[in-house]
Amino acid sequence: MSDRAAADAARDPRVYMAAERTFLAWIRTGLALTGFGFVVARFGLFLREAGPTLDGVSPHGPGLSLPLGIALIALGTIVTVASAVRHRRYVRAIDAGDFRLAYGSGFAVAIAIVLALVGLVMVVHLARF
Repeated sequence: MSDRAAADAARDPRVYMAAERTFLAWIRTGLALTGFGFVVARFGLFLREAGPTLDGVSPHGPGLSLPLGIALIALGTIVTVASAVRHRRYVRAIDAGDFRLAYGSGFAVAIAIVLALVGLVMVVHLARF
C-alpha cells in the first residue's frame, strides 16, 4: 500500500468512529466497575444488618466487602482515566499513520486478570459462609 493510500485510510471517518466506540465501551466498563464496587462495599452492611436475624450471632464487621468494594471503585476510576489517555493516544497515532505501533491489548488483558483475581477472592470469601 502506498503512503498516500495509507494516509487516506487513516483519515477515514469510520476509523475515528471505531476508536470513539472503543473509548465509550471502556467508559461503560469503568462505570460498571464503580457501580459493582459500590454494591460489593454495601453488601457487608447488608450482611451485618441481616446477620442477627438469620442466626442470632453478632456480626464481626464488613469483612472483605468494604476493602474489595473500594478496590473495585478505584479500579473503575483507573479504567476511566486510562481509557481517556489511551483514546487520545490512539487518535494521535491514527493521525500520524502509526496506529499499529500504538495499539496494544495489554491494558485489556491486565484488567481481565485483575477481575479474575477479584472474582476468585469473592468465591473463596463467599464459600466460607
